[in-house]
Amino acid sequence: MSVIKHGKRWRAKLKDGRIDVASKVFDTKTEAKDWLRREQAALAGGLDPRAGKERVRVALDRWLTIRKTTVADKTYTADADLARLMPPSMQNVHLSSISDREVARSFETLLRKGLAESSVVRYRASLSVFFSWCVREKLIASNPVTGVKVPKGSDEVDEMDPFTETALEAAYLMWKMKDEHLANILLVMGWTGLRWGEVRAMQVANFMEVPTPGLMVRRNQPEGVKVKATKGRSMRRVPLADRVLPIVREFTHGKAASDLLFTTAGGSQVWRSTSLRWLDWAKTGQGRRLHDLRHTAACLWLARGVDPGTVQAWCGHESIATTNRYLHFLGTGAHRAGLDRLNSDPGGTGGAQTTGTDS
Repeated sequence: MSVIKHGKRWRAKLKDGRIDVASKVFDTKTEAKDWLRREQAALAGGLDPRAGKERVRVALDRWLTIRKTTVADKTYTADADLARLMPPSMQNVHLSSISDREVARSFETLLRKGLAESSVVRYRASLSVFFSWCVREKLIASNPVTGVKVPKGSDEVDEMDPFTETALEAAYLMWKMKDEHLANILLVMGWTGLRWGEVRAMQVANFMEVPTPGLMVRRNQPEGVKVKATKGRSMRRVPLADRVLPIVREFTHGKAASDLLFTTAGGSQVWRSTSLRWLDWAKTGQGRRLHDLRHTAACLWLARGVDPGTVQAWCGHESIATTNRYLHFLGTGAHRAGLDRLNSDPGGTGGAQTTGTDS
């Protein structure tokens, strides 16, 4: 073993014959010896520690190049999401530096940003396949994903913070002061329940006014991936109320049927981070997520008396139970009637009645 004093610390040097393979400085001699023993064992098993110095993003690019020609398009699309979803801090370190702790943190970060648990599970599957490939290529000794599970979501209903109709209009006025074009897109989202990926993929041909004004939702394009089917792989029609119909008409001017409908003022495809920055969403969104505009639409429809079954169809919910979440959030007519009785004067027509006298 080669462990030498290096100032107040200890340097361990790994050699293969007379060739220097790797070295690392530690606070204690014991740590240096332990590291050296592990690296020598790995080297004896055919793993060159120098390979672990390759950065994750470089290895990821090589792996994706191979995957593009060896797996189905759908699988490759899911794998390619790693480059978008993996935290930059994770991509920019050496392969040998990735531990189960970094993997777990990446799961927690994605969930905290609002990514669905099912999407994080898919991310984990691709991440595990990537690191398994790294093991086969002898870049690292073991797969850091193997023992790490995606944290289970709470049994409670996902939090939602929809705008009221009045609050949406107030926010719209603030957005217009920043960028009227983008403000119009967000107002349409608040009245139609479109997801951001659906907005990005919507074409002029999807707009129709006969028999009633509406948008056909056929495509979805989350950022970083190709156009794909909508969530649930089903097509749906969403209404265009008079409040936003003129806005959508304006977006069609000068465009061909196959052109994107909702674009920037310059005609380019919209991007989430840029749009939110221009609109100063951190302040004007008042703590909400962009996805809360979809919740806003569902609550607006129900509050205006649209039948829950119709709202289910407009939202594209597979189950009415999902739609009922909004009813629970708003409260039903029975809730309001019950509250009216609680607030009525005692002994009045809505309060407790006495049917006789004490004997």
